[in-house]
Amino acid sequence: MTAWIYAESQLWSRIAAWFAGIKSEFVLNFITKNRWRMLLNGLGTTLLITLFSCLMGIAIGVVVSIVRSTWDKAGADMRPGFSRGLLRVLNRIAVIYLTVIRGTPVVIQLMIAYYVIFAFSSNGVLVATLAFGLNSGAYVAEIFRGGIMSIDKGQFEAGRSLGFNYVQTMAYIVVPQVIKNVLPALANEFISLLKETSVAGYVTVSDLTYAGNRIRGVTFSPFMPLIAVALIYLVLVMFFTKLVSLLERRLRNSDH
Repeated sequence: MTAWIYAESQLWSRIAAWFAGIKSEFVLNFITKNRWRMLLNGLGTTLLITLFSCLMGIAIGVVVSIVRSTWDKAGADMRPGFSRGLLRVLNRIAVIYLTVIRGTPVVIQLMIAYYVIFAFSSNGVLVATLAFGLNSGAYVAEIFRGGIMSIDKGQFEAGRSLGFNYVQTMAYIVVPQVIKNVLPALANEFISLLKETSVAGYVTVSDLTYAGNRIRGVTFSPFMPLIAVALIYLVLVMFFTKLVSLLERRLRNSDH
C-alpha cells in the first residue's frame, strides 16, 4: 500500500512538473517582453499580403482568362487583320506567363522579385504582395478560363441574337454566370494563398512565420513558437473553410 501511494505521488509530481515547465515556456516565449505582440503584428502582415495579393490575382486572372478563352473560342473564326494578330500575341504572352508562373516554385519567384527585379526597393511587404499576386493570378486565370469554357455556346448565341457584340455578351451574360460558378474555387485559392505567404520571411518580411522564428531565435525554445504559429494558421484555415462551405451552400440554395 505504501509503495502504491509513493508511486502515485511520484506520478502527480511529474505531471505537476510538466505543467510547470509548459507554463514557464509559455511565459518565456509570449509573456516576457510582450513577445506575443510579434505574432500579432506578423498575423496582420500575413493577412494584409494575402488580401491584396488575392485582389491582384483576381484582376490579373480575369484579364488573362478572357484573352485565353476568347482565342480558344473565336480565334480560329476571326478574319485576318490587326485584331486577330493582337489577340494572338496577347494569347501567346498569356501562355508564357502561365507556363512560367505555374512551372516554378513560389519561393523562387518571391526571391527573384525581391533580389533581382525590385532590388532597388526596400519595401518587402509590397514586393511580396506583387510576387504572390502574380503567382495567384496564374491559378485564378485557369479557374476563370475553366468557368468560361464550361458555359454553353448557346449563351453566346443568345447574346448575339439580342444584338450584343462579343464584349457585351461576356460582360452581361457570361461573366455573371462564371463568377457564380467559380466563387467556391476562388475562395479555396484564397485559403491556399494564405498558407503560401508563410515563405515571405525568405525576403525578411515580418509575417506570422517569420515572427515565430524570431521568438525561437531569442528564446532558443522551438516547440512553443512553432506550435503557436501552426495553431494560428490552422484556426485561420478552419475559419475560412467554414465560410467557403457556407458560401457553397448558399449558392446551391439559390439554384432552386
